[in-house]
Amino acid sequence: MPSLPDVMTPALETLAPAGQPAPAPQEANRDALVEWLLRTGDNALILGQRLSEWCGHAPALEEDIALANQALDLIGQCQLWLGLAGAVEGRGRTADDLAFLRDAGAFRNLLLVERPNRDFGHTLMRQFLFDAFHLELLEAARASSDPRIAEIAAKAWKEAAYHLERSADLVVRLGDGSAESHDRMQAALAALWSFTGEMFTDDDHDRALADAGVMPLPSSLRPAWDRTVAQVLDEATLTHPGEVWQQGITDMGGGKRGVHSEHLGHLLAQMQFLQRAYPGARW
Repeated sequence: MPSLPDVMTPALETLAPAGQPAPAPQEANRDALVEWLLRTGDNALILGQRLSEWCGHAPALEEDIALANQALDLIGQCQLWLGLAGAVEGRGRTADDLAFLRDAGAFRNLLLVERPNRDFGHTLMRQFLFDAFHLELLEAARASSDPRIAEIAAKAWKEAAYHLERSADLVVRLGDGSAESHDRMQAALAALWSFTGEMFTDDDHDRALADAGVMPLPSSLRPAWDRTVAQVLDEATLTHPGEVWQQGITDMGGGKRGVHSEHLGHLLAQMQFLQRAYPGARW
């Protein structure tokens, strides 16, 4: 099913001459590169889908429009990352194929982004914790030795910077707002904090790309994320959870390895329904 690209995001075809496949990476790093592209694209896709669930249901019209625009930004980024993943793997799969024709176990998104929206405060806290990581990831990707990654990241970074500015501001306003809004934000932080460690877990794919100079290790992004989060939580008068047990950081688990919660299956059932019910359908 053809996707509707974000008009603010450049088309994948602009990253390589028309009609030519993306240049192949060194063979030893191909699998690692595809894995990284799937992880990055899937994060944007699944979080974009989650945010789109607020369309028509947000607590204010301004927030309804803002969340819909953020969802479009993320879906546009996803189209580029997954399109490049399909080109690199060389199996003829498009971004749409990767989005609509994979089962849950083939997705590589973080457990954090598939968490249900719950209330507005929960959605904002999830967004902030991811945005702070996403901006650091894209900052590093802008300096990648792979020009395709660097070019996509340069565009996506601008959108991610706005996303972080907005989510951080709202976390502060609600955390330092009424007693009820403070309590809701604190509860959301407590519920989501155990899903943050997975963002910074290194594995063999990450180490292969780091050795090749394509991307730094995820663990190297942790100090900057810690500083951003600590500063915002302090301004929001929220209590930092500290060291707690983390989800998805073992060799056998985690969304990055395709081991997901039940929430992803429900999300995909909705997102992929039309393509599954009418295979190959086109607008």
